[in-house]
Amino acid sequence: MGVGMVGPRPSWDALLQWVEDAEALGFDSFWAADHPTMLPDCWLCLAAAAQRTWRMRLGTLVACANYRPPALTARLASDVDRLSGGRVVLGLGIGDIPAEFAQLGLPYGSTSERQRGLEEAIHIIYGSWYDAPFSLQGASFTTSAAETPAPVQTPRVPLLIGGAGERVTLRQVAMYADVSNFGPYDLTGATSDIAGIQHKLAILRAHCETVGRPYETVLRSHFVVLLVLAEQASALDAKLAAVPERLRAAFASGTVALTVTDAIAYYRALAQAGMQYFIATMLPHDRETLHLLGSKVLPALNV
Repeated sequence: MGVGMVGPRPSWDALLQWVEDAEALGFDSFWAADHPTMLPDCWLCLAAAAQRTWRMRLGTLVACANYRPPALTARLASDVDRLSGGRVVLGLGIGDIPAEFAQLGLPYGSTSERQRGLEEAIHIIYGSWYDAPFSLQGASFTTSAAETPAPVQTPRVPLLIGGAGERVTLRQVAMYADVSNFGPYDLTGATSDIAGIQHKLAILRAHCETVGRPYETVLRSHFVVLLVLAEQASALDAKLAAVPERLRAAFASGTVALTVTDAIAYYRALAQAGMQYFIATMLPHDRETLHLLGSKVLPALNV
């Protein structure tokens, strides 16, 4: 199970202490979001976390393929993989906040244009590592004789693609990715019930069959954007009421608030539906959720 933060980041010292605590609690991955106009840079966060952890995988959830030239993303992922001794997971997505694109001076293309950019970026990233010097003249990205030091991991850094679009995104997962990642939040798949999850996984299986790939070679990961836990229901209500209104509104579709007992049942049901891995992000100051998830929920799941 992996964890990360949602909402404004604390000081660097507090963030890195949080990551150390997460590793000590038994979590095996830490994930950084890619919102460079709102949060510290995701690659800088992972580089810093690499110096304070020894075991956890370090992933982007997710880096926007359209925010950086793919050759630069290749270099950043390779550098952090080397720095961490081979612990990086490259999570990629198409980006979904028009205002952030505008702040970065980038065009916010149509969904199909951004999906095309993601696919071209994957080709350039892996070409830069393993087929260098690599050139591609695409509709979204071009590169000429790109090369960067290869990452530590072989045959490659694991690739996670976020989202659950049935026609394109899950096809791209089947074609290129090692990890599929979606959940209840509107922008991460809008899939909150067990029947919906089973439907999405059936679509992924069909895409795998179409491209001739064993379905079991894709790790199926479930993502909760805002997790809130408490021992008792009364305490849970109080914690939810204390979440800033702006965040409650922004993450309404992706908030999962549960007692410890209900959380164990929630994750067991997801596992029975076919999900194999779980990632949850939480408010930085909500150390209770981090500790309850690690000390009580995680041992009960044995995942």
